[in-house]
Amino acid sequence: MHFSAFLTTRSSGPADDRPVIEAMVDHAVEAERLGFDAVFLPDHHFTGYAPPASDPMMFAAYLAAKLPRLHFGFSVQTIPLHHPVRFAERLNLIDQLTDGKVLVGTGSGTTPEEMIGLGINYKDTAQLSVSNLELVERLWAKEISDPPIEFDNGHYRGSVVSRIVPAPYSAGGPQLMSVAARPSSTQRAASKAQPAFILAFTPPTIDDGRPLEHLRRYFQAYREALEAAGHDEARVAHALEWTTHTYQHVHLAETDEQAEEELQLLMEQYQEAIEREHVANLAAERITGVTLPPPPDARKPGYQRTWCLWGSPETVTEHLREIQGIGIGNVLGGFLGGPLTPERVALGRQSMELFATRVMPHFRAAA
Repeated sequence: MHFSAFLTTRSSGPADDRPVIEAMVDHAVEAERLGFDAVFLPDHHFTGYAPPASDPMMFAAYLAAKLPRLHFGFSVQTIPLHHPVRFAERLNLIDQLTDGKVLVGTGSGTTPEEMIGLGINYKDTAQLSVSNLELVERLWAKEISDPPIEFDNGHYRGSVVSRIVPAPYSAGGPQLMSVAARPSSTQRAASKAQPAFILAFTPPTIDDGRPLEHLRRYFQAYREALEAAGHDEARVAHALEWTTHTYQHVHLAETDEQAEEELQLLMEQYQEAIEREHVANLAAERITGVTLPPPPDARKPGYQRTWCLWGSPETVTEHLREIQGIGIGNVLGGFLGGPLTPERVALGRQSMELFATRVMPHFRAAA
């Protein structure tokens, strides 16, 4: 199995921005030192996820110069918010700068606040996501001698006469990843031999507390479609190697009891941040004319069983053996989720050290 660190924490205001940036750099350096295979970055705007998430490709390029061994993932790039030509160019450049070690998760976005701030109607995001991504793949395939690619999807329009510069490092373009949830997205990922994000819930309910049930079902559908798509063994193996399951919060302590107590403190802090940000989301919903469900309550058992991984090293190892048995190739975990309090920093370091030294070696030996 691969293990990846999710570079997420929360900025509560301008005074936190610089400390958050520095903490995320330190977190990535520590991930490399401890033997993690990759770091993943989110793509968010105007929210507490920022500032690093406001331009994850720029942040990844900075980290890649410092940490050349790591893979760099995006979980996920919000496709409607990017001009498709600039998106194709920038991904090719980061693909070159990392020698092809990029994993580009794609999605249509989550909140109206982020959309209206960049001039996108939330109601158009699904259509824009599909049309933008199709155009990006056409641009990656374009040769200089090909006729111009003209495009107009109702929001972005133009004509590319020559080619995308630079060319990608990876054959066929940077490695895209899809969320294998709907049959259409599962089939798309499988037909292109893309690694997939495998969900532990079924929308619209995202916290029913039965993660393994959902995870098994979605992974089985993806694997069956992948193996039926006619790819050679190497492409199937690569796709499965980086197929990813995500835990927003990973917390380890010496005992289960200590981990439980500390997790509940962290979830209280996290929930306060989520509810503070939700005020802006409600204002954006009124402007956009949509009404979305309230955020989930991270203090409740259903959320924690779905989105969290916690306990002693022995308990966490036992759980991950189940995940390995399903067939997941990459476990992505957040060790600093929530506001950047002193408790969050200290407990994140404790947790990451225990995970790397007393959990990961069991799965390295089995690899």
